[in-house]
Amino acid sequence: MDAADLELRNATYARFIALGRAPSAAEMGAYAGMPPDALRDAWRRLHGDILMANPFSAVRTPFRVDAAGRSWFANCAWDAFGIGSALHVDSTIHTACADCHEPLDIQVRDGLPADRSLVFHVLVPASSWWNDIGFT
Repeated sequence: MDAADLELRNATYARFIALGRAPSAAEMGAYAGMPPDALRDAWRRLHGDILMANPFSAVRTPFRVDAAGRSWFANCAWDAFGIGSALHVDSTIHTACADCHEPLDIQVRDGLPADRSLVFHVLVPASSWWNDIGFT
């Protein structure tokens, strides 16, 4: 990755945060002053179209996070906590219990959930998450 790719990656993260979703190639091209085709080529060097920019998800997921007056989707429960952390703000995670499907609204203040009785369970060991991150 060269300096221009690193700059584009950082700008893509910034637009993702500002828009509350993944920017399109046209939007990002206009923002970065690049033709959309050149931008897509650069994104391919950075591993293709945006599916996720951890902890943010470019697709709708069961983990919506409200923080700093905006909303984003997180890739998973773990990343839902990461959004507030990445932005250095308090957040609210909107999801549902994976067992009973009851809605859950988790208040996170100063990096900690207000309700400390909740349990986070992952079916895959952390050391194997990236073997198939879409499943994990």
